Parts: sequence; structure tokens; C-alpha cells
Amino acid sequence: MKKLNELENLLGYQFKNPDHLRLALTHSSYANELRDRKAEYNERLEFLGDSVLGVIISEYVYKKNPDFKEGELTKTRSKIVCEATLAEVASEIELGEYMLFGKGEALTGGRTRRSILADAFEALIAALYLDGGFEVVRPIIFDLMAEKIDLVERGLIVDDYKTHLQEIVQMKKDNRIKYELLEEKGPDHRKLFRTAVKINAAVIGIGEGRSKKESEQEAAKMALRSGKIEAL
Repeated sequence: MKKLNELENLLGYQFKNPDHLRLALTHSSYANELRDRKAEYNERLEFLGDSVLGVIISEYVYKKNPDFKEGELTKTRSKIVCEATLAEVASEIELGEYMLFGKGEALTGGRTRRSILADAFEALIAALYLDGGFEVVRPIIFDLMAEKIDLVERGLIVDDYKTHLQEIVQMKKDNRIKYELLEEKGPDHRKLFRTAVKINAAVIGIGEGRSKKESEQEAAKMALRSGKIEAL
């Protein structure tokens, strides 16, 4: 209950039915370890939360961009409501630390796995909706996702950060971009790579990831958001 209360305080909302929140935080691995076929976990809530997020963000994008065609509206929404963005928001509120996992999943990094965090965030949104309706969940969504929505609107959340950075760098002919692996650590099944991206000799972003490619994408993302490119 103490952990649930901590999360409620973070969200600024106290659940009328705490079971909604408990279910949102229950991973399938935990339910499976109970050896009870009737044990529930958050998969159904993920489905509902995806729809709730879709409706609220679609309405926002539609009203905010009266000149956008259908394709532009869809593209903007998909950048806001995507696995990477939702996982980042979940990570920022340390959602994984509040979740119930089976021992195996907890030991192999389930609390920080992107797909699990994104799904859990959707489940949390569904729990808020079931407990309090759109009036409760809408302001919480915009409170938690305000920074990500702003980044999308400024063009700083893209599908491929490396390509986007390359396009910007190439606008100045003398600039050269290079990715440099700084560190590789951890056992084979849980490697962590740390990479720097440089423009000429200047480091403009550093990123980490479970693969070299992921760490390079993260470095490019940090570079795009750092504001250092404009100074080159």
C-alpha cells in the first residue's frame, strides 16, 4: 500500500478503487508465478489504455492543428503515442519500480524494458480512466506527457534520430559527423553500450543502449535536444 500511495501522490490522484491501480501494475510473469489460472494481470488494461490515449491525443492534435490533413494528423499522433515515447514517460516516473513481476522477469531487467514500460503506462491510463473517467485521466496525461508533446511539435521526436541529425549536419558542408563507442559493459545477455556523437571534434551528445545501434540513436537524440548544433 505504501508504494501505491507513493504513485498516487506522484499522479496527484487517489484511486477510489485501488484494485484498478494494482491490476495496472501487475505483469503477466507475476500472475503466472501464482499458478492460478484466474489470476489477472494488466494485458486487458493495456488494450483499453491504448484507446483512451488515442482518443485524447487525437482530439488534442486535431484542435491544435486546424490546417493539418489526415495524414499529418496521424503522423503527429503516432509520434506522441508510440512505444518509445510512452516508455520514456513511464521511466521518468519510475513506473517499473512500482510493478509486480515474477522473479525471473525482475532479475532479467523487466523493470526497465521499454516494451514492458510502455504497456504498463497504457494500463495505468486505463486504470485512471476506469476509476475517474475522462475528466480525471485527461489532465494527468497532459501533465505527464507535456514535454514529449512539445518535443514532437518542435520536430525533436522523430522515427530515426541518426538520419535526422545527419540531414541537419549536412546543411553545413564542412561539418563531419562521427559516432564513437565510449564503453561496453555487462554480461553478454545484458550488454550496455555507451556512445558519443561528435561533430568535427566536439561531442554534442552521449547515449546508452542495449546495442551499439540503440546507443547511437540515443546519442543522436540527445544531440538534437541539446541545442549544441546551432552553435556549430
